[in-house]
Amino acid sequence: MLKKGNFHPKGFGRQFGILLVIFIMMIVFATGSNVFFTYSNFISIFQQASIKGVIAVGMTLIIISGGIDLSVGAITGLSAIVAATIMTRNPESPQIAFALIMAVLIGVLCGLLNGCLIAIFDLQPFLVTMGTMSLFRGIDYIFSGALPVRNLPSAFLNFMNATNSSVPVPVILLLSVSLIGFLGIRYTKYGRYIFAVGGNEEATRLSGINIRFIKILTYVFAGLTAVLAGFIYMGRLAAADPNMGDGYELDAIAAAAIGGASLNGGKGGILGSLIGAFMLAMLANGLTLLNVQSFYQTAATGLIIIIAVLIDKFSNRF
Repeated sequence: MLKKGNFHPKGFGRQFGILLVIFIMMIVFATGSNVFFTYSNFISIFQQASIKGVIAVGMTLIIISGGIDLSVGAITGLSAIVAATIMTRNPESPQIAFALIMAVLIGVLCGLLNGCLIAIFDLQPFLVTMGTMSLFRGIDYIFSGALPVRNLPSAFLNFMNATNSSVPVPVILLLSVSLIGFLGIRYTKYGRYIFAVGGNEEATRLSGINIRFIKILTYVFAGLTAVLAGFIYMGRLAAADPNMGDGYELDAIAAAAIGGASLNGGKGGILGSLIGAFMLAMLANGLTLLNVQSFYQTAATGLIIIIAVLIDKFSNRF
C-alpha cells in the first residue's frame, strides 16, 4: 500500500496514447496554419499551459488523495485582486513584495479552510469546495467592487514577462512547481501517504498515518499553486480581474484526468498532468489559428477529454 511511486507499464501505455493524440493534433494544426510550427507560437502555447498547468499540479495531488477542489479558480481571482490592489497603491519594490506575501497568505488560509473542513469535520470535498468557491469569489467581488485593477507596477510586469535563456519566467515557474510536486510524491513519505489515502483511506488510518494532516497539507499546497497561477496571469494580462480564474478548476481537473489521474483516488502523476495541460493549451491555440469560434473550441475540449477517458479504459486492459 505504501510502495514508492506509481509507475506501471499501463500508465506508460496510456501516456503513449495521449502523446499520439498530441502528435496527430500537431499535424492537423500545422497543415492548417503556417504559424503553428514556429518557435514564438510554441512559446505562446507553453505560456498558456503554465497558468492552468500550475493549478493542475496541485489538483493532481488532491485527486490522488481521493479529493477534489472546485475553489482553486476563485482562490486565483481573490489572491490576484488583493495583490494587485496593494501593488497599485504603492508601486515601490517593498510594497510589491508585501503584496505577493499577502496573496500567498490568502492561498494558505483558503487551502487551510478547505482542508480543515474536509479532514477534521469529515465533509465531502465536492460540496465543501463548491461552497468555498462561492465564498471566495464573493469576497473577491466585494473587495474589488467587481472592477478590474490595472496599471500594475512595471517592476512586477517586467519580471513576470522576462526570459531566462529564452525560457519565459512563467514556464520556469511551471517547471519548478512540477519538479517539487514530482519529487514530493515519488521520493517522500508524504507522496506514499497520499497514494495510500486515495487508495484506501480506512486502511491508511489503521496503519497509524495522520490522514487529516496529509489532506490539509495537500489542500494548502493546491491553494499555493492557485496563487502562483494568479501571478502568472497578472503578468500576461498586466491587470487583475475579479473574474480571473473562473473555470480554471475544471481545466485543472481535465488536465489531471487526461494525464491519467483517477477521480476515485490513488492514481495519477505530475508528468501526465503536464501533458494534459499542454494538450489543452495546444488545442486552444491551434483552433484559434484556424479561426475556429470559441464555442467549437469548448466542444473540442470536451471531445478530447472523452477520448482520453477511452484511452485510459482500453489501456488498462493490456
